[in-house]
Amino acid sequence: MTRSDPTLSALIPSATAPRAVVIGAGLGGLAAAMRLGAKGYRVTVIDKLDGPGGRGSAIVKDGHRFDLGPTIVTVPKVFRELWAACGRDFDAEVDLRAMDPFYEIRWPDGSVFTARQDTGAMRAEVARLSPGDAKGYDRFLKDSEARYSFGFEDLGRRSMHKLWDLIKVLPRFAMLRADRSVASHAAKRFKDPRLQMAFSFHPLFIGGDPFRVTSMYILVSHLEKEFGVHYAIGGVEAIAKAMTRVIEEQGGRVRFGVEADEILVDKGRARGVKLETGELVTADVVVSNADSGHTYDRLLRNHAKTRWTPARLKRTRWSMGLFVWYFGTKGTRNMWSDVGHHTILNGPRYKGLVDDIFIKGKLADDMSLYVHRPSVTDPTVAPEGDDTFYALSPVPHLGHDNGVDWTEMAETYRAKVQSVLEDQLLPGLGAHLTASEVFTPETFRDRYLSPLGAGFSIEPRILQSAWFRPHNVSEELPGLYLAGAGTHPGAGLPGVISSAEVLAQLVPDPEVVS
Repeated sequence: MTRSDPTLSALIPSATAPRAVVIGAGLGGLAAAMRLGAKGYRVTVIDKLDGPGGRGSAIVKDGHRFDLGPTIVTVPKVFRELWAACGRDFDAEVDLRAMDPFYEIRWPDGSVFTARQDTGAMRAEVARLSPGDAKGYDRFLKDSEARYSFGFEDLGRRSMHKLWDLIKVLPRFAMLRADRSVASHAAKRFKDPRLQMAFSFHPLFIGGDPFRVTSMYILVSHLEKEFGVHYAIGGVEAIAKAMTRVIEEQGGRVRFGVEADEILVDKGRARGVKLETGELVTADVVVSNADSGHTYDRLLRNHAKTRWTPARLKRTRWSMGLFVWYFGTKGTRNMWSDVGHHTILNGPRYKGLVDDIFIKGKLADDMSLYVHRPSVTDPTVAPEGDDTFYALSPVPHLGHDNGVDWTEMAETYRAKVQSVLEDQLLPGLGAHLTASEVFTPETFRDRYLSPLGAGFSIEPRILQSAWFRPHNVSEELPGLYLAGAGTHPGAGLPGVISSAEVLAQLVPDPEVVS
């Protein structure tokens, strides 16, 4: 079914159907709105930004469109299933392109690892760097598949809000050595430190310390092998805009430039949202796609809490911060021919740098960078002949004792990022620079209302995952549900889309509410 299908009107809720309000038009919130619209709710989505996508939104500057956050789609089926639940065809509405290669990893010694979907090509890459590690790669893939089946397809797609749900799976956690970290598991399978890094860095893409988050997250290697890595023409924002169209064509409403101030409580239930303007948006069901920390600390500030108290949130370990430099270049489309869509540029240290970011809270002199060059795939991101880039550096969040004053440090650090890029990836960059924009952890705090400016909400350590994470059905207030990175199953596009799938299993059907 596509947007022009006449039977679509059958999916539009009636004028007397119960109301749902969704706080936040990030992808988790939009997915939740789509699911609730498909169930028969009349849905209103509110967001403080001027367009959809949240961290997946975009800005345009001097003809360059900058994807602000996620750039990689790893499990397209979660989107296809979401669209199908609404009686629609995802591929008819979003142009998704498979990447080959996925990304390139570079080290200071000049060595390179190219990640692809084909197992034979990956095995050859491993053997080229370290012939003795080829068998270890095969074992690692089997490990990854086992954790995918359990961690993603099972736990990640159902609610974990009951303690018994956790107790039942503890033996499986033990068998899969969930107590072991991603990095230590990679070290068990690979002798070469470069390969240890190449197969353990993925938790950084969801805000986790590879040396401390559970080895369940090695499932990402299976995700890449099974589903590939994709890019949406128009960026992730194009997916968010398509989601917004679905909601509106379901009869829902998406309001931008309005910020939630407080969740309304009446007779012990969530009953809507008060906006910063004082306007009340009443509803039978409230969904918060705001960060779970912001939801409980700010939006429920006048409601007594038993679990997610201010003291509990203060003890919580949050993901790292992000420094992102968005920049355009003039006349470079045919330059830097060896630089593809996705490049990971390693600094001289791995564990030491990660410790500085997560444990010491220290802004290190060295850095590792993720470099996004979408113009090699999507010419719409830049003027003809030009390029659009972003360079992302993980940095400490704002809550460390020796925190960084980014008002003073932003330009100094940007210049250091430029220097690294010119030396190691983009020679002559400075002569071609045009548009430029910088996001720091302070930007994440102010733009996305992220506690401590964390890039990915609560860090996915084992005691902050599944049942230990804020639940999709709030344990603090009946009628309140959570979606997005700060709830189960966690951050990343597959995680936030799956959070809406779990939420839809928990929200009662409209006839029950009415």
